[in-house]
Amino acid sequence: MSEPSLTIGFDVTRTQAELRTVPECRAALGQMIASFPSGRMTDKLSATVSLDSFVASISALGSWPKPEGVAWEDDFRVLVEELLDTADTAERLLSGTPDEDTIEPDAVPALLGDGWTGPLTPFQRRDIARLLSIGHGANFSVPGAGKTRVSLAAFAALRTRGTVVRMLVVSPKSAYDAWREEARQCFAVPLDVQVLTKEVPAAADVILVNYERLDRALNVLSHWLKASPTMLVLDEAHRMKLGGAGVYGASCMALGPLSRVRMILSGTPAPNGSKDLENLLSFVWPGHGRRVVTQAVDGGNLAHASQVLRPLYTRTTKVELGLPAVDTRIRRLPMPPLHREIYDALKGKFSPRAAADKSDFEALGKAALRLLMAATSPALLVEGSARHEPLHFRLPPLEVPEGDPLSVLLRQLPDYELSPKYQETLSIVSANATAGRKTLVWTSFVRSITSLQALLAPFQPAAVHGGTPDRAAELRRFREDPNCAVLISNPATLGEGISLHQVCHDAVYVDRDFQAGRYLQSLDRIHRLGLPPDTETRITVLAAEGSVDDIVAMRLAKKLDFMGRILDDPEVQQLADPEEEVPMAAGMNVADVQALLEHLGTR
Repeated sequence: MSEPSLTIGFDVTRTQAELRTVPECRAALGQMIASFPSGRMTDKLSATVSLDSFVASISALGSWPKPEGVAWEDDFRVLVEELLDTADTAERLLSGTPDEDTIEPDAVPALLGDGWTGPLTPFQRRDIARLLSIGHGANFSVPGAGKTRVSLAAFAALRTRGTVVRMLVVSPKSAYDAWREEARQCFAVPLDVQVLTKEVPAAADVILVNYERLDRALNVLSHWLKASPTMLVLDEAHRMKLGGAGVYGASCMALGPLSRVRMILSGTPAPNGSKDLENLLSFVWPGHGRRVVTQAVDGGNLAHASQVLRPLYTRTTKVELGLPAVDTRIRRLPMPPLHREIYDALKGKFSPRAAADKSDFEALGKAALRLLMAATSPALLVEGSARHEPLHFRLPPLEVPEGDPLSVLLRQLPDYELSPKYQETLSIVSANATAGRKTLVWTSFVRSITSLQALLAPFQPAAVHGGTPDRAAELRRFREDPNCAVLISNPATLGEGISLHQVCHDAVYVDRDFQAGRYLQSLDRIHRLGLPPDTETRITVLAAEGSVDDIVAMRLAKKLDFMGRILDDPEVQQLADPEEEVPMAAGMNVADVQALLEHLGTR
């Protein structure tokens, strides 16, 4: 028997397609592989292609000059046939063709097996029915809608049916406890849920792994997924929104096709636009999802795009949860004179005093994050004796000397001016504490967290950031200690997987960055399922007038508007345009702040 002219199978990692040829067809392989967007030659006679790209561009195989000499490795052929069937299913769903396998919500309880004991809301039964009907799918329900329970119920039904026998969950570490707890509560015999270590736990029903570790575990997980039919769930799936261009996304895209059932969970599936959604749906529908989203959004009519894409996902909105409305306000604060002079110098608008230090300020002002920091207080840019040394503001402040260079005044700024954002935060926290209300304060920068800890010391603040040694203890103190009136954190650390709505109904944003997904996730820490109907949830966004905060607000508004329209969710769109409000501290001068702090026993 003659040697095949082209052999198609898995590469050694079992996460990509590998195409191998013979010397006389070397040029043909080079030409054909150029038709696959992610294809590359690995040596003179071999090439690899991502599975998503291979399926999307499989027609390129038609250009092979010796089609009778093509050989497929059996396990790879079976996988590709399954992915092509999946693409056909997606086409049928999008065309609106009636499906005889559609499951009604009322039928869900009977499908879950005798071992299921978890109660389900009507919207959860609807979401489960939808996900089981479409096979692979996306759950874009808002945080607090019970996406974890819905996923476990879908797993229970699929396991009872014999479609899968186990589940791999990729999630942030902060979500591990929720998966463990739900697996205990929802099954008569709790599922065996284990976190991935150096070896894959052979007997586990559910394995948890975080996104940061996924790349290093690709080889072992790819073999584990192929060994037995598995349901693969991406929790907080927006973390892989970069797709193959990011480490997390590339790992997820490589493992996805190896699973029997794929599911993604995210309350914020398109934080930066359609590209994010393309990558998420490409994971669910390899070779098809990206093209579908591109075509749907291409005309610019997002209402139409929402209708086109709706069959591929389910979403429970906050309106459906029956949550009381959230009151979102923005307070614009003028910068004090020295703060304004320094900020303008950082962005290149130099006063006569700043001209002598021009090169220093240009270097400081290049990064957007530094401008965000400077809008709160330029003093945050100056290195302290320790990495996150807090700013200590002098009250009453000193007079600003006329002859000192601006660079010197920058280093001594806390002696001359109190940050308006910190002053406003102090006023809000103080008023809330007097009324018996706890406050969640968000700020992007660790040094801002430590500075606020010092300023808000009378309220015994808890603080959580990347370097906090015991986050659980700080959260417990905020929840349980009546003397702890404020929690200070950043969305990068606490934006996902934490519920604070039982004890806190006020949040203050000292600053925001351009990441719409993180902003929405952070909002939901205090606005979730379980709130009494008369709860008043108040969100206050602080913005320095004439600063980068205005640009952030504009960009977030556009991103939130896009996401709301693509998901057909007016609640998200409304968040894009918060109502303006007069600052609480507008009538307070520095002497007022000093008197307040003295009254609270800190001065």
